[in-house]
Amino acid sequence: MRALGIDFGTTNSALAVTDAHGTRLATFAHDTLDVFRSVLYLTRRARGSGVGEAFAGPDAITRYLDDGEGRLIQSIKSYLASPAFRETSVFERTYSLEDLLTFFLRALRREAEASLGPLGGRAVVGRPVRFAGEGATDEALALDRLRGALAAAGFDDVQFELEPVGAAWAFGARVDRERVVLVGDFGGGTSDFSLLRIAPDAAEVIGNDGEPIAGDVFDGHIVRHVVAPALGRGSRYRGLDKTLEVPHGIYGNLERWHLLSFLKERRTLQLILEWAAHAEEPEKLQGLLHLVRADRGFFLHAAVQAAKADLSRNPSTTLRFQDGPIDLAVDIRRADFEAWIADDVARMGAAVDRLLASAPGVAIDEVFLTGGTSLVPAVRRLFDERFGAARVHDGGEFTSVAVGLARRARGAARA
Repeated sequence: MRALGIDFGTTNSALAVTDAHGTRLATFAHDTLDVFRSVLYLTRRARGSGVGEAFAGPDAITRYLDDGEGRLIQSIKSYLASPAFRETSVFERTYSLEDLLTFFLRALRREAEASLGPLGGRAVVGRPVRFAGEGATDEALALDRLRGALAAAGFDDVQFELEPVGAAWAFGARVDRERVVLVGDFGGGTSDFSLLRIAPDAAEVIGNDGEPIAGDVFDGHIVRHVVAPALGRGSRYRGLDKTLEVPHGIYGNLERWHLLSFLKERRTLQLILEWAAHAEEPEKLQGLLHLVRADRGFFLHAAVQAAKADLSRNPSTTLRFQDGPIDLAVDIRRADFEAWIADDVARMGAAVDRLLASAPGVAIDEVFLTGGTSLVPAVRRLFDERFGAARVHDGGEFTSVAVGLARRARGAARA
């Protein structure tokens, strides 16, 4: 019997099946990492009709690059637990969050079936320990929304499993006897931890904890310290017979990729125009105006992520971003980046402390780290220093959760 695991991630998603032939990941067009980018692109209208179209994953990015007239939506997962986000209007059409999720999951299914064949309706689907996002307070709402969209995409028999538990099932393929393992799964939106007893074909959960911080928050620090000052943060303008500072609040949206598109509202654009007209450094506000009007957040996001990745390999890097009036080439030292994220890394450490305190006397044999943010040296160092580098393992940064969920689904089907 075929068993299916789905990892719906903030930045990337993956899907795997386990059957008599072993565990296999879905492969997707235009991608070499066996992942499906968690993005949507909504067009104003299809050619020859008045109805807009929705594209997801690599196809969404291709359409965005070719067209540029629609709206690119990133980090959909970050809205799941927010009661305040119910719907959004795009080109005079209103979409509920469930609509957006369904568009994405149907596309994920369609693309995965092209490489794996029919998937059926039963799946084990990953979820974080704690949901991330602005106003992410309602876990039950998040799961209801996700379950409804999964059903609309044809997955009507769904079991949710914590993402680090999924990663633990993947790590179980690497052990030959029972081990107590601390698993850390670091994605785009959340850092999740599970403590488990793991055997080759079993995993017993001892405890879980997590924080709604990860790669997106780290990216936000780079935006705040490097990008935002070049786009007017801290600038001053003349208004009401006195000199005022450009409000910082607008740059908070710039730091959060899933909120960036909301700056494109008419009133916000008008405010930026007024500030630029009376600014001491108008060219900076003109750069911000261009970024928002032209919807260039995807390209800025890519430049920031590239700089962050380079800092994982080198002691310094240069963030480069050229688009319209914006011409950035700013040097960043890893030491500065680590200072910016120090409080966030400390919160990760505190979550691990809470988890271990909930299981007194349990001795940890191994540590397994996965997810893209686990590659950040400051994150890895947190575990090397605490548990010893010899006990800390990594791997499958973008796919281990999906692989493990499929193995977990296989175990559940046998039971």
